[in-house]
Amino acid sequence: MFSSLSDKLQGIFHKLRGKGKLSEADVEACLREVKLALLEADVNFKVVKRFISRIKERSIGQEVMKSLTPAQQVIKIVNEELIELMGGSTSRITLAPNPPTVVVVIGLHGSGKTTIVAKLGRNFSKQGHNPMLVAADIYRPAGIKQLQVLGESLNIPVFTMGDKQSPPNIVNASKRAALKQGCDMVLVDTAGRLHIDDEMMEELRQIKKVAKPNEVLLIVDAMTGQDAVNIASSFNEQLGIDGIILTKLDGDTRGGAALSAKEVTGKPIKFIGTGEKLDALEPFHPDRMASRILGMGDMLSLIEKAEQTIDRERAEELERKIRKAEFTLEDFLEQMHQVRNMGPLDQLLGMIPGFGKIKNLDVEVDEKQLDKIEAIINSMTIEERRNPSIIGGSRRRRIARGSGTNPSDVNQLLSQFFKAKKMLKQLTKGKFPIGIG
Repeated sequence: MFSSLSDKLQGIFHKLRGKGKLSEADVEACLREVKLALLEADVNFKVVKRFISRIKERSIGQEVMKSLTPAQQVIKIVNEELIELMGGSTSRITLAPNPPTVVVVIGLHGSGKTTIVAKLGRNFSKQGHNPMLVAADIYRPAGIKQLQVLGESLNIPVFTMGDKQSPPNIVNASKRAALKQGCDMVLVDTAGRLHIDDEMMEELRQIKKVAKPNEVLLIVDAMTGQDAVNIASSFNEQLGIDGIILTKLDGDTRGGAALSAKEVTGKPIKFIGTGEKLDALEPFHPDRMASRILGMGDMLSLIEKAEQTIDRERAEELERKIRKAEFTLEDFLEQMHQVRNMGPLDQLLGMIPGFGKIKNLDVEVDEKQLDKIEAIINSMTIEERRNPSIIGGSRRRRIARGSGTNPSDVNQLLSQFFKAKKMLKQLTKGKFPIGIG
């Protein structure tokens, strides 16, 4: 996400750092380039104008121009203003003082409301809540069935009255059902339209009147750029929303919607969708997003993903094995599975400070290569995985045939594994050789 904008901004600031002392003209030239980069990223023109004006006002001041590192001061100001632009701080869901908390999810047809409702259910379940999903979209063929299938996969109850009752009646009945079943959250999936119309808005007003929701969350497709912000503004003016969920931020999006939405609507982005899987929904952190955009990484999100995915006991056992040089191909395969479960590797690398420029370093994250490695290890016997040193020529040929690869691929994997194992052993003994890495 934001790869193009991030690359451009990092290039601009790299040139700025090379200047040492800055003149007012240097700052002006830099901000012209930043302005162009933001406009190309489809950020709202008025938002860009105000944003650049605030940075300029702060940057051309005595404390910046006369500091020892003026370029770093300007970058710090841009970072702070980016955070403020996207909402300043993380905006959380408002919980009802007396359960259930009611969250109504709205949006245009095709925005992914049903899947987002399920993702929210999973998210809140992980936090210790007991949610109920409500099928109030009675118009879309198989919409109710889709929510039921998703709910079943997550072991979350789904309330439905079929497609004969009106959506307001369904929502009203769902609140009573939630109290009976001990559910402390009601997540309502509503119908969408191809465009905003009076009929759609009237139905949503009736649902809102009956539901008395704690949150009305609008789903917006980040791929639609400025249209996303216009849609959010219309929904907010006609219905009143409490927050925005931006989806498809893992796609080829220019980022304008994320940078414009809060400033234009006055409503915070509360969640972002970063993929199709049910775990690909994250709380939106303006400070972390600004850090990613400026190529500073996002270690906090990376650590949170690791904590959710990687088994602590297995990690401690792995550390013990490394220290005793007992690390095997079985352990390697298990770790590879756990890391891949955290998400696409290019996204993970983008969270590590300095790796935002990975494309510029001609380093490619090849998921197919990892599939090949997994196939090779799976073609080995248990004994071979635990003691790779026994793998000779005939075994290598057999493993290659079984994995659909060449013996040279098997040789390469084993060579890399033995080198890594040797390096890890030296590292744990404090004898890391100079020149490696």
